[in-house]
Amino acid sequence: MTNYREILRLNGLGLSHREIARSCGCSKTTVTKVLNQKHETGMQWPLGLEVTNAEIKRKLFGIPKKELKFKQPDYAKVHKELAKSGVTLNMLWLEYCRESRENGETPYMHTQFHKYYQEYAAQEKATMRFNHKPGEKTEVDWCGQTAQIIDPITGTEINAYIFIAVLPYSGYSYMEAFHTRNLNSWIAAHAHAYEYFGGTTKLLVCDNLKTGVTQASWHTPEINKTYNEMAEHYGTVVIPARAYKPKDKATVESTVGAVTNYILAALRNNKYNTLAELNEDIWDKLELFNAKPFQKKPGSRLTAFTEDEQNYLLPLPRDAFEITTWKTAKVQYNYHIAVDRMYYSVPYQYIKHEVSVRVSGTVIEIYSGGDRLCSHIRLHGNPGQYSTTEEHMPPKHQAFLTWNEERFIKWAATTGIHTETVVASILSSRQVTQQGYRTCMALLKLADKYSSVRLEKACRRALTYTADPSYKLVKKILESGQDGLSDKSSDNKPPSDKSPGKSGFTRGAEYYGGESE
Repeated sequence: MTNYREILRLNGLGLSHREIARSCGCSKTTVTKVLNQKHETGMQWPLGLEVTNAEIKRKLFGIPKKELKFKQPDYAKVHKELAKSGVTLNMLWLEYCRESRENGETPYMHTQFHKYYQEYAAQEKATMRFNHKPGEKTEVDWCGQTAQIIDPITGTEINAYIFIAVLPYSGYSYMEAFHTRNLNSWIAAHAHAYEYFGGTTKLLVCDNLKTGVTQASWHTPEINKTYNEMAEHYGTVVIPARAYKPKDKATVESTVGAVTNYILAALRNNKYNTLAELNEDIWDKLELFNAKPFQKKPGSRLTAFTEDEQNYLLPLPRDAFEITTWKTAKVQYNYHIAVDRMYYSVPYQYIKHEVSVRVSGTVIEIYSGGDRLCSHIRLHGNPGQYSTTEEHMPPKHQAFLTWNEERFIKWAATTGIHTETVVASILSSRQVTQQGYRTCMALLKLADKYSSVRLEKACRRALTYTADPSYKLVKKILESGQDGLSDKSSDNKPPSDKSPGKSGFTRGAEYYGGESE
């Protein structure tokens, strides 16, 4: 408290404001304020010894105003509301301020409100709720310690790797053993954990293992494509922990140690021949672990989960996530790609482009630059099968889809009986009828160049040469003009491949040393 008597005494001795402030241990501003009030009130020095320092203050500054009455927050209610998703301490403070002013009371400032809540949380041992929100995140990892399975044939021990998932708010945990720590095991473990919890969380915190994170980076981590698809399927977001920062997933790290001592150590002497037997014992022990009472607060992981967290979990999707793999393929000139020796069409505009292929057990999906181009039902059975979509074909190829054997024969009949016979012969000579469509189309188009009359005559002459005339034979007859010859003038030999009117080189007598006449 400021020594007002001493300030007045030293002022009476003629000391400067600076010297008085230094002597009384107060600021020069305080000294100036006191002496100004002395002049305004007309107070004279010296004062009697019976006048106290408090009386001097009242004479100088008057009677202090009545102390403000602050509205005490209901921190039990604050604590309960803070556990709800999206609710922050600042939001609750603003609501408290509004309520206080409506009732004519004075609210605490934000720093005081925050400080008193921390003290309440410490007293009630409720810091866990302050650090984590129910249903907010799931932390996952592989245990460092493995379990063993005895091979019934060789008798050798096979390592079984233990996956663990923990909800940090309640500590509720899930465990499962797998033969490997590959991507398929990693994805299956997450799906089983979500089924065990009965829901999913907004965030998924994992380590920087290769099955989850392709490229570790605190600012822009690259998540494994299949892992990211799984997260999207369950409506969660993968947030990898920082490298060498175990505190980023402290709950699962501490739980790994607890389950190692409580579950794996208890099962160390048991002999298992199958993974199913091991997991049955792990899950029995897991139920006891989750129901085990807390040491420093009432309840257990199970009660904290069922009473406070379960209702905040996101609902599970209708179907479980189906594990997929990604491949790259090049679109061939026939606008198809090959996947496991089966062929699937792609829009013809992507011929010679490299595309990404998402392969599941039932569907083939094709992407380019992140855009989904198309999908096909996955083919099974004998290799070499084709799945072709009409829209993927070039316009010229699509035109053939509207044609069939009957239509080609009817078109040929309009030209003549011999043309019809040739077309029918071409179609019947193919193992698959559609293979003859292009040939028939080319044959019938000869009428545009040579006329329908000449085409009919050419087909008639071709049939005199062979019962199965080809397109090339008919074309050669038209080119050589043999369609205009009578049957008697023909030697009944098909035209050769050499063009009419042309002959080879004829060497004269000079070449052989003779004399020409």
